[in-house]
Amino acid sequence: MSIVDALVTDDRDTFVPIVALLSQDFVSWREEQSSSVQQWLAHNHFSGESKQILMVPDATGQIDFVVAVVDPDQSVWALAHVPALLPPGDYILDDVTDSLDSQHMALGWALAQYHFGYYQQNAAPSYRHLWVSDSDLTVLAPMLTAISLVRDLINTPANDLGPAQLTQSVKDLASNFSGTCQEWVGEQLLQDNFPAIYAVGKASEQAPRLVELTWGDPKHPRVSLVGKGVCFDSGGLNIKPSNGMVLMKKDMGGAAHALGLAYLIMAHQLPVRLQLLIPAVENAIAGNAYRPGDVLATRKGVSVEVGDTDAEGRLILSDVLTKACENKPSVLIDFATLTGAARVAVGTEVAPCFATDLDAAWKIQAHSATCYDPVWPMPLYAPYRDLLNSKIADIRNISSAPYGGAITAALFLQAFVDVPRWFHFDVMAWNTRALPGRPEGGEAIGLRAVWHYLQSEFAKPKPRRRRKAE
Repeated sequence: MSIVDALVTDDRDTFVPIVALLSQDFVSWREEQSSSVQQWLAHNHFSGESKQILMVPDATGQIDFVVAVVDPDQSVWALAHVPALLPPGDYILDDVTDSLDSQHMALGWALAQYHFGYYQQNAAPSYRHLWVSDSDLTVLAPMLTAISLVRDLINTPANDLGPAQLTQSVKDLASNFSGTCQEWVGEQLLQDNFPAIYAVGKASEQAPRLVELTWGDPKHPRVSLVGKGVCFDSGGLNIKPSNGMVLMKKDMGGAAHALGLAYLIMAHQLPVRLQLLIPAVENAIAGNAYRPGDVLATRKGVSVEVGDTDAEGRLILSDVLTKACENKPSVLIDFATLTGAARVAVGTEVAPCFATDLDAAWKIQAHSATCYDPVWPMPLYAPYRDLLNSKIADIRNISSAPYGGAITAALFLQAFVDVPRWFHFDVMAWNTRALPGRPEGGEAIGLRAVWHYLQSEFAKPKPRRRRKAE
């Protein structure tokens, strides 16, 4: 079952209405109700405060309707607190005020019922269904599927999601949409000039891999997506402390985001030539692990001095960004759980965006504000590039200074990018606290905002209807 099943388009006549109210509208609404409803509200001390809900019974004791007080500033999450407070059943939004978006609220309703129960007995969900129109479901179902895919991949532990399983998920996606896949495994990476990916992943029992999915009409604008696929990060020989390693199954969160976005592009038949590139490795420790002080080759020919084996994500991305640029995409987007410094800068719930086209980055930010998926542009501050200088190689993989780590990591990646529109998202990919609609665990952060931007850039405009002559 899928959280898409929480939304239904069945006959709506028997569905229980949900009246979604803003706090400021509660008093006027209450005064319009019957005396019995007003007495029930008073008996239950229902004062119209934000996040309050109340089930109002009919004469037989069944639920007649539900009152839910919602926050106008969180339209996607306005109803997300409600399903857990209701019995399983069928519900429908009733008379939504103009300041709220029913489609947004339906998205939050369904996301609130996500649960990663793969490893638990008796974890089958019992959904609270919400009625939506057929047209709304056409929009919402792909988004819910994409977000569930991202969450599921990130939540899956590394013993069940190693490099082989991650690349298989790309192959499965390609198969679902008649795309094509090519995969490089182990020493094939060296033979075809992906030396940095091989160096980072060679110490693992699972061989390092790169998988490429292509889809769409070659005549359409090319969109290249790249996702960091470190299925587990021990830190390598610069080993992480135990408290820094416990969540490192999520270090393939960038790959999960790129997969989710690729799904949306193909599900909606966006008229682009899609290229998805996922380098999949485990940053493990063994006798053949790469070392601090090593100098690595890259696909671009740029030599890299390894200052820290725990800065491995940017190394594997260097080869893949170079590969993507060889096809001169119109847009190149990468997602990566790259730095703790990004979390210091914007916290865990905002996606920082580094971009070579800052005007386009602000467009993404504008879309993020309207879809409640926060993104914030960050500077590619060129003077910090000197902090990556190496005495023995072309560049070093970490900065010589302790500050601005998200910026210097982005500048490292930029050294391997030569297309006009490149966006780098340094995402947390994890909810560190449980909020309505956003359970603790894997999360798609910035995904909806980027999707809306791509739609605005590449979707074919709908033909305008001609007015009939009078």
